Amino acid sequence: MGGPLGAIIGRYPTGSDGDGEMAGGGIIRHNRKCRDLVFLVIFIAFWVAMIVNSSFGFNQGNPLRLTYGLDYKGNVCGNKHADPDLRELEVRYWMNPNQVYESGLKSSQFKLADARSICLMECPVPSDDGLNWICDYPEGDIRLTVDDWIDRDYDYYEFLTPEMRNSSLQLQGPCYPVIYPSVNVLWSCQFIARASNVSSRHWQQMGGVNIQEDIIIDKTIHKAINSPSAVLKRYVADIGKAWPVLIVCGGILPLFLAVFWLLMIRHFVSGMTWITVILFNALVISVTMLYYAKAGWIGNDAVSVVIGESDPYVNISGRELNHLRAIAVLMTVVMIVAFLSSIAIVRRILMATSVLKVAAKVIGEVQALIIFPILPYAILAIFYMFWLSAALHLFSSGQISRNDCNANCCSFDLKANKVNCDNCCGYSIHYTPHIAAAILFHLFGCYWATQFIIASSSTVIAGSVASYYWARGEISEIPFLPVFSSLKRLMRYSLGSVALGSLVVSIVESVRFILESIRRRLKHTDTTNLSHIGKMTSFSSNCCLGCIDWTIRSVNRNAYIMIAITGKSFCKASAIATGFDHE
Repeated sequence: MGGPLGAIIGRYPTGSDGDGEMAGGGIIRHNRKCRDLVFLVIFIAFWVAMIVNSSFGFNQGNPLRLTYGLDYKGNVCGNKHADPDLRELEVRYWMNPNQVYESGLKSSQFKLADARSICLMECPVPSDDGLNWICDYPEGDIRLTVDDWIDRDYDYYEFLTPEMRNSSLQLQGPCYPVIYPSVNVLWSCQFIARASNVSSRHWQQMGGVNIQEDIIIDKTIHKAINSPSAVLKRYVADIGKAWPVLIVCGGILPLFLAVFWLLMIRHFVSGMTWITVILFNALVISVTMLYYAKAGWIGNDAVSVVIGESDPYVNISGRELNHLRAIAVLMTVVMIVAFLSSIAIVRRILMATSVLKVAAKVIGEVQALIIFPILPYAILAIFYMFWLSAALHLFSSGQISRNDCNANCCSFDLKANKVNCDNCCGYSIHYTPHIAAAILFHLFGCYWATQFIIASSSTVIAGSVASYYWARGEISEIPFLPVFSSLKRLMRYSLGSVALGSLVVSIVESVRFILESIRRRLKHTDTTNLSHIGKMTSFSSNCCLGCIDWTIRSVNRNAYIMIAITGKSFCKASAIATGFDHE
């Protein structure tokens, strides 16, 4: 070709490179060959692996595990397929306060996961004039249905035999006293370390064993609720619960606005640059004010981690609230930078107006460009729905099995009608290393697939715009339906090149993410302050990775343009785009 950057600086490509690729005589080279087939095969194999990996999650996972806890039978609260049916029983309550206390002692090997818990509709509270009981699910000699058990506030103490009552007074079930008030915090009953005097007195008068009263009672549950793994699971579960909002606000509305924006550029090109800048700043300011409100700094709409009543330790447990405050500070910085940048680039905004006029003319001549973005957008939407569903199942996969706690505790078995000390350990979801690998593979797959679809869209648009750009106003030289002609060339010849380009970006970004995670972990594990050299090295390496990532993205964009025009392989197109090709 006449110049390596002919497509970019606007020179009409002339001549031939000896492969006969200009034999067609058209604006875009049509005599092409399939390029980078090896990477296309790799991409197809990767997708097969993604489907297999996702099928494992669908088979082993249950998204309910991300939100709700396990009961003393190993059932997930809220699971309608459990025994018994727990579809309305979503709140986990620890029945034996002494077990909760013991699990909070540093010298104890007994863990909260081994404490006896049950699924209820709401957290119980002590009685004002007596003693309330929470009893096991009705079975064995207890002739009650689950609905009757719920209607009786989970209490059938009056139906117990003398042996069962004596066992209950020893905190071995099947019924346990409600001594401490509790509140629903993230679908678990958070104890409040203020025992009811009335209930305690009745418990003592009945001859019940001594119940420990200490702040450890509620701090133990609080610590479990706010552990890093529990917080991560809740974040993932929130995405699953918010899918209607994500579809409308993150999918349908942006698509409508994007098409509307293209139409506005087509008809109001002169003022669109200024309108865009003003609306962008208004959006940044609005989002910043929203985070200020949600962080509690403006108004009374602070987000709390509590579902229902107030958390007695909101100053300790407000992890999510602290995150919102950090984001509010970050958005303040972004708002200031955006506003100052808008003032600083006024001259460039004037230049952008002339560029938009060219874009408006292209949209007017190649009107399919307005409709085409709907196709990759729809493909991405379908992919994200599949990916998100598989991610929820993968994050919740694992085997529910009884813990090996070696604890000296006993509980009444209603089916065997006796106290059983062999199976008192609780249940937990046990994850294997291959599940973590499957999750990482799934995350990488999302990024690669997203980059691939975006790269394909960019290549198609570049090919169709080049058809118009080099026609020099000659409508007869523009191929019929240039967008679909460009899409056909991509599907037939250049999918491998696009797969290679998107893979390069995905790998670099993944390496950058991994190194940043390692850096943060080392920073938290190191009790001493990093030296100035260490901080400088960490900062420099992060900046270098960021520059490499930005450079690769920039080169890739130009490479996709050259792939659409010349049909070259990705490496060859990158060399042409960067000026390193000297044919």
